[in-house]
Amino acid sequence: MASPREAPPEAVPTAQQEVARLAGLSELRAASAWFRSQETQVACWQLEMARIPAPPFGEAARAEWLKKRFREVGLADVHIDSVGNVFGIRDGSGPGFVSLSAHIDTVFPAGTPLNVRQQGTRLYGPGVSDNGAGVAALLAVAAALQAAKIAPQTPIVFVGNVGEEGEGDLRGMRHIFANPRWKDSIRYSLVLDGAGADTIVAEALGSRRFEVIVRGPGGHSWSDFGAPNPILVLARAIRAFAQSPVPTSPKTTFNIGVIRGGTSVNSIPESASMRVDIRSTSMAEMERLEAALRRELELASEEETLASERRNPSPKRSTALSYEIVAIGNRPAGELASDARMLKVIRAVDAHLGNAAQIQRASTDANIPLSLSREAIAIGGGGTGGGAHTLQEWFDCSGRELSLKRILLTVLALAGIRE
Repeated sequence: MASPREAPPEAVPTAQQEVARLAGLSELRAASAWFRSQETQVACWQLEMARIPAPPFGEAARAEWLKKRFREVGLADVHIDSVGNVFGIRDGSGPGFVSLSAHIDTVFPAGTPLNVRQQGTRLYGPGVSDNGAGVAALLAVAAALQAAKIAPQTPIVFVGNVGEEGEGDLRGMRHIFANPRWKDSIRYSLVLDGAGADTIVAEALGSRRFEVIVRGPGGHSWSDFGAPNPILVLARAIRAFAQSPVPTSPKTTFNIGVIRGGTSVNSIPESASMRVDIRSTSMAEMERLEAALRRELELASEEETLASERRNPSPKRSTALSYEIVAIGNRPAGELASDARMLKVIRAVDAHLGNAAQIQRASTDANIPLSLSREAIAIGGGGTGGGAHTLQEWFDCSGRELSLKRILLTVLALAGIRE
């Protein structure tokens, strides 16, 4: 008697097959219909939020606004954490979470005039695109899930995080991934940042930022001539540091973006400072340039001390020089593996929608999970935008629906649907 043959293992659907299956569901069609019919509401959210100031370390009012919107679109466990991140959950039955996030802060300091307005399909004003587009998309996806009664298999945590821009130094996302509740349970992180649908940020551009402060005795340019000059220390250091070789691959850059010091043309300054930005996809290259910066400052300080002694061999006052290097930013580098499920899913979604998108390298909230070897990408919230980080910033709502479908399909392909 022949022995029974084992049944072949059930084939696991490919990302393309899963995306096509999801796109054909009636619930997904209902969500897409919501995107089409509710564009006015989405733009209204975008304008409302942009009118609320959110300078670095001053996002509290905007967080309270988003907390109310999260409750209105049916999210559960809505709360603000100790640093100001806003959370809401679309419940599921499976383990872990898929995270969908957008930063709520802007680069603009307190007191910046926010002349936010709409003309036709265009929105104008500081922050309407970066990151008004991302937060509007975040709310649109949550609202569409509620309207279409879509129940994910894996819970989806919606996050409006603080501290992405500038000296915020990714503090919101750092806090999330330092919290065991989220660090140990977020399986995928989809970050919404800015406008567009033509990029996939899967490579985290690392950066280190420093403030260098040099101090000396100061004095009058005539009577104290010869005293060591902090500005000359910076000048010597900058000249030498600017000669540092950098590779083209991995691309590595540096910049001296701010210099301050002195009180008048006839005063030897008591202090001078500069701010330095170092960027690379390679942690080793950033460390090499940081070491070069420290070395050149030490040499420049020694050279200015010797030069001061030659200018005035018998000083009547102290000629002591000192300097300090203060880290004001440290964004880790990282890269998503080429065979990561997230990358397969977003590419399958783009193929299904006929959307052309390129892998890019950038500094976003995705830096944090990527640096921890977690799956994460950053994509745009749709439409088109320009003038980011200027008072002339703008966003055009035309074509936003494509990106909202892109985001929804990606999230649900990662989370699954309870049927």
